[in-house]
This record gives sequence, C-alpha cells and structure tokens, in this order.
Amino acid sequence: MLEHEILKHPAIILTTAQREQYFEEGAVLVKDVVPVNWLERLRAASAEMIERSRKIDQSDDRFLLEDGHSPENPCLKRLSSPVDHHPDFWAFAGSSPAVEAAADVVGPDVKYHHSKLNFKWARGGMKFDWHQDIQAWPHTDYSPVTVGLYLEDCGDEQGPLVTIRGSNKGKLHSMYDENRNWVLRIPEERIDLQSAVHHVGPAGSLVILNCRTVHGSAPNLSERSRPFLLITYSSADSFTYTVNPIQSPREGTIVRGNPATMSCHDPRPCEVPPDWSAGYAGPWAHQDQGSIGTTAI
Repeated sequence: MLEHEILKHPAIILTTAQREQYFEEGAVLVKDVVPVNWLERLRAASAEMIERSRKIDQSDDRFLLEDGHSPENPCLKRLSSPVDHHPDFWAFAGSSPAVEAAADVVGPDVKYHHSKLNFKWARGGMKFDWHQDIQAWPHTDYSPVTVGLYLEDCGDEQGPLVTIRGSNKGKLHSMYDENRNWVLRIPEERIDLQSAVHHVGPAGSLVILNCRTVHGSAPNLSERSRPFLLITYSSADSFTYTVNPIQSPREGTIVRGNPATMSCHDPRPCEVPPDWSAGYAGPWAHQDQGSIGTTAI
C-alpha cells in the first residue's frame, strides 16, 4: 500500500504528529505504549533463550554468538526468528501494540515478514554500520516497516538505534562494494551526520523504522546489554520476490485485517541481494569482511 492510501485510514496508536514524523523522517520513537506485563513476558522468554544458548559452542540458525561465549558466560549477538523459538514472541508479534503501530504506517491489513532479537551484549556488543534494510529483502513496494521494542532502558552509552532524518525519501544506496561483495554498508562519508537522530528511551519504547531509512548503531561499551526485539511487517498487498534471509514458517501470516486480493507496486526499483536460500550469516559477517572478502551467506 502506498503512503497516500495508508493515510486515508485513521491512526490507531500513533498521534497525528508521530505518524507525520514517520513518513517525513523515516522513523519515530513512541514511548509508553507497551504494558509492563508484555515486557515481563518477553524478558522471561529472552532469559529462557539465553539459558538454552549455554549448550551451544558455535553459531547456528538460531543463535549468533559473540566472541567469548561459553556455558558459564553466555554472550549473544542475535536470536534469529524468535517467534519460532518461544510462544510469547509470536504472541507479541501477532497481537500487541506492535501490530497496531505497524497498521498506522502500512495500512489496516498487516502481514508478518520476519523478526530477530539483537542483544548488543554489555561491554562490547558490536556496532551496526550504516545501511538500509530493504535491499536485503525487496518487496513490491516500500511499505515494509520494522517495529523495534527496547526490552530494557536504552541510553546513548548502550549503542541505540541511530537514523538519518529524511533518508527514507532519498536514494537507495548499494549494499555491495565495488567488487560486488555484499557488505551491507554505506560508507560514512556519504552520510549526512548532521541529520542523525539517536533513538533513546525507557524499556517499552517502540522505534518504528521505514525500510528505506539509513540507520546504524555504535558498540555497546556500557555495563548493561541492549536487548532490542525487531519485528518486520508490510502491507498485506506488498509481496516479496527474493528469498527471506531470516526464514520462518510464519512468513506471510496476516496478523491484522485481511489478505490482499491485488498486489501493490511502487515504480521505484530496488537492488536485488544475493540468493539467501543457502542460509544467512547475519549482518556482522558481511560488515566485518569489509571490501576484501567474498560474500558470505
């Protein structure tokens, strides 16, 4: 669904100003919309998954490990597709303020695409280089939105999400380097750092991020981890045409409203990513290799 069609529908959870900010700036932080009972359930689910990670010694299709991970001292980068590993994550992704927030910016009919839980572990959780998301999972339009939930308070010292204001209305950058390696990186000299917005907020804050918006984050050098649950949705009439890098049997589920009877197409083209059908290593594998390695999937 295109922006002018989405705005014909009344907002559910966002204010008019917040909705306008999303479409104009590419991201908006919304506080005090996720009740404490949801946070408690999701924190407990997260803790359960961390316990399960003690039994593994190398990254797999669920867990991406930080250096130094051990049974005694678990250190995680990411839990991929948390909705497939604990029922409370799917309960939240399928029926919660996250879905209502998505509906405010994609329209009343909302489709689930993928999710991940980025931990950004204390005392060294890695940075994310500047990038845009949609090139990794193109759709027929640019409705896809990622709704991020801070499970704990997040300040600047923890490496919060940082977006470039208005970049959703700008160009799509290539996520390949000059040698056609997929690096998921935009060189910083191409970024308007004067337009950077640091999305800091208390636990329960939602960050609503458009798929075209340039974003990144600094390392976490604090004593507290920054668990950030990220759920990507689209309009029901928006369709993928490449393999989802974070595959799930729940991909394509209509979590609000009705399935589409027609497809929506934005005339602006989108870069096509590598073929993820053999698996996806996560952004760090691509960003760490810089421009000298070969594409790792």
